[in-house]
Amino acid sequence: MKNNAFPYETVKAIQVSKNKPLSQLLVEMSRTGFQGRKLAEVCDIFEEMIGESDLTILMGYAGSLSVAGQWSIVSWLIEQRYIDILAATGANLSEDIVEGMGRAYYRGTHNIDDEYLCKTGFNRYYDIYGSEKDYLEMTEFIAEFIVTLDENYKYSSREFLYLLGSWLGARGVKSILVSAAEKKVPVFCPGIADSPIGDAALIARSRGFSLTIDAIKDYVEFMSLAELVENTGVFYVGGGVPKDFIQLFAVCADLLYPDRKIPNRRNAVVREGTDETYHPHKYAIQITTDSPQWGGLSGCTFEEATSWGKETKSGRTAQCFCDATIALPLVAHVLADRIDKERAGTDFSGIFK
Repeated sequence: MKNNAFPYETVKAIQVSKNKPLSQLLVEMSRTGFQGRKLAEVCDIFEEMIGESDLTILMGYAGSLSVAGQWSIVSWLIEQRYIDILAATGANLSEDIVEGMGRAYYRGTHNIDDEYLCKTGFNRYYDIYGSEKDYLEMTEFIAEFIVTLDENYKYSSREFLYLLGSWLGARGVKSILVSAAEKKVPVFCPGIADSPIGDAALIARSRGFSLTIDAIKDYVEFMSLAELVENTGVFYVGGGVPKDFIQLFAVCADLLYPDRKIPNRRNAVVREGTDETYHPHKYAIQITTDSPQWGGLSGCTFEEATSWGKETKSGRTAQCFCDATIALPLVAHVLADRIDKERAGTDFSGIFK
């Protein structure tokens, strides 16, 4: 029996049909429930973010997903200017270089003798195998770049990764960093040593070259970008350090200034009992397999983040609890299907001079 006073829309069962566009399927999923509906909401909000002027989109890209065939999607998002700033793990920003060098990762199984894999020179990422020889060649390749740098200069991770992307591009390598360098999209890696990049720095050190990447310089440079933005929207694939780094953009950039106010930025919120000002993200979407009850940031809800001022109840948010290797390709293909106009994106080209 239909109750006209009941304020909620009815669930609509998905009808199977041939040749249904993926974007239409996601519309129909939005009328169902659980994580299918949440994935549809992620797509809808991302589309809104792309269509809004004066919005800077920051993406957090965690874990080691590039080995699982996801890196070219991130490159595509950058090339379309659907991302204005990227914060990622070092693994995600280096392990795609293996494919860019003409090597490969291999589809295997998680049911295997791992001692056998080790003895035969392979590393396992769940059901993906990577050759240790190829991995070391990639690391040596990055070390080859490192020794071309200025040993007396302290780099931010953004400076280092831009130069690496430009160097790789000049050698015909395709990777996330190459796409970012070409489009002048800033890329930050707050945990850069925990990756093949850190290993490459060790190799460079063995050859007498000392690389310095200054973490505090990195943080200052990242936070200073707040002067160049109006509103922000965030897209997280996974959580971890990249998510925390970006979440802090909403609440810590004011600490750079004596009066706790970010120059050129409007609509600051003042936290009661303090002189702090903050700018909650207007949009926030996340794909994650972590859950909130363990207290970690990777599964932290945007409702909880509202208590910190990182998001706001008036903003548009959605979290889809799903494997990124399922959800990310669907999100990207829905955007490709729905959006037919170019996005200019936030212009950060001045920081690359």
